[in-house]
Amino acid sequence: MARLDRLALTDFRNYRHLAWRPDSPVTVVAGENGSGKTNLLEALSLLVPGRGLRGARGSELARHGAALWGVAARFAAPGGALSDIATGSDPARPERRAFRRDGQALRNRAALADDLAAVWLTPQMDRLFQDGLPGRRRFLDRLVLALEPGHARQLAAHDQAMAQRNRLLAGGRADTAWLNALEDSMARHAVAASAARLALVAQMNHDALPAPDAFPAARIDILCPIADRLRGHPALAVEDWLRGRLAAERGADAARGGAGAGAHRADMALSDRATGRPAAQASTGQQKALLLGVVLAHAALIAGMRGEAPMILLDEPLVHLDERRRAALLDRVAGFATTVLMTGTDAAHFAPLRGKAGFVSVQDGAIRPSDAIRPPDAGSHDAKPV
Repeated sequence: MARLDRLALTDFRNYRHLAWRPDSPVTVVAGENGSGKTNLLEALSLLVPGRGLRGARGSELARHGAALWGVAARFAAPGGALSDIATGSDPARPERRAFRRDGQALRNRAALADDLAAVWLTPQMDRLFQDGLPGRRRFLDRLVLALEPGHARQLAAHDQAMAQRNRLLAGGRADTAWLNALEDSMARHAVAASAARLALVAQMNHDALPAPDAFPAARIDILCPIADRLRGHPALAVEDWLRGRLAAERGADAARGGAGAGAHRADMALSDRATGRPAAQASTGQQKALLLGVVLAHAALIAGMRGEAPMILLDEPLVHLDERRRAALLDRVAGFATTVLMTGTDAAHFAPLRGKAGFVSVQDGAIRPSDAIRPPDAGSHDAKPV
């Protein structure tokens, strides 16, 4: 299992320059709100395909006053081999991100998935079932992307074709051949994306993938007409159906200002597999437990399929959990051999991990050894500056 050996940040968020080497696979990052804890997790999340745990644009990542930013990490494989992965502003086109692996430029960010995978949970996900469907769809697609990097290309191609179609319809230009071509592209990519979502959900719902101790087994459902049709019809037939629907609804789509059908209309539902209770009807604590169960089960699925566990990034994971589930989470995390970063405002809440994890504090753009939870012989768990 690849472990984080070194992390370096340059003009990233609130960090002017940071060089840090964790001494333990599991690290607790403590600090006040706004100190930069989440920024550390976000930096690591940018080293896998996608836009990271905040979904931020590259232009939003540079430290205030800086033109360029960079994130670089070195990972150590079990056999001792080292791998360097980096991303940051492209000096030639600062609005774009560049990617490097072992010093070589990558033209396709999906290639990063060959070396690394990551799963995460953030406080924003606590509102997944109160907010609109875009957040739930992004959560679902993030699960898919960790195992199918090509999923991002399907979604991007679908959205690009849809945006062009929207502009044509809004301008009142009835170029039938062009519209047919765009709708054909939308249909092909929407069906491919929906098939990938269905495959992931089937794997996550399989009884052979048990829920982590003390966390409920969750059932994921996709609410989408395209996915519904794929359950009983061949993909090519569903593409034909979607092309026909898009052509028939051009007038309605022009009036509403967007496509009424496509991969962008999918929603996700989550429920407790044992009781059938939908997450939307559960308490905040129960929702958090369901989401944590999904994230940990997803990490186990990735480990089983890739033969290597992903990085696990948990931002404020103990919030809304009762004492039993806090203890269960920390007990489970203590046994992970992969890279795990967890954040919290008070390191004392992670006391059961003393002697099993590294404890650091973040302040003013710097990482320091944390004295909040340190047994007498905990010196080997301190963070080392590079």
